[in-house]
Amino acid sequence: VQLQASGGGLVQAGGSLRLSCTASGRSSRARTTGWFRQVPGKEREFLAFDFRSGSTTVFADSVKGRFTLSRDNAKNTVYLQMNNLKPEDTAVYYCAASERVIYSSAYHESSYGYWGQGTLVTVSS
Repeated sequence: VQLQASGGGLVQAGGSLRLSCTASGRSSRARTTGWFRQVPGKEREFLAFDFRSGSTTVFADSVKGRFTLSRDNAKNTVYLQMNNLKPEDTAVYYCAASERVIYSSAYHESSYGYWGQGTLVTVSS
């Protein structure tokens, strides 16, 4: 499974961005998709995950109510819609995938075997 993340850019505080994560290769094996972000010098932070079936979506408290997930399985793409962005949301955003349906361990980056290259989101004040 290969992942391609896109959609990052510069936005003003209060604005919105939609990130995309497109899987190729054996994309049907990406049963769990996770999103993380990382600020230089800090650990990677869990944001959200969902299942390919669409049955479950979980968000970190830091983004709950502002970020949503959607997916188009026909396009092998998962979307992270980010609203009401804040300067502290500035980071490199990564999508990741696991071939397993994971739940309690989905918060940990080590649970994912496939990673996209990251896309930079910059929120100006």
